[in-house]
Amino acid sequence: MSAPISPTTTWRKSSRSGSSGGQCVEVAVQPAVIGVRDSKDPDGPVLVFSPGAFAQFLGTLRS
Repeated sequence: MSAPISPTTTWRKSSRSGSSGGQCVEVAVQPAVIGVRDSKDPDGPVLVFSPGAFAQFLGTLRS
């Protein structure tokens, strides 16, 4: 999926990320896409998912 994440989109830290600042993942939710990035590298690469693909991704992580 190649839809960009808007620069005005709010990123939120995963509730599973530790409070020590080491392994943090951030998520940005837009109507058509969901972005995932490393909070230590906010200008780095972003994984972009459709809502359905993101649900499958989370399901795989949980299993």
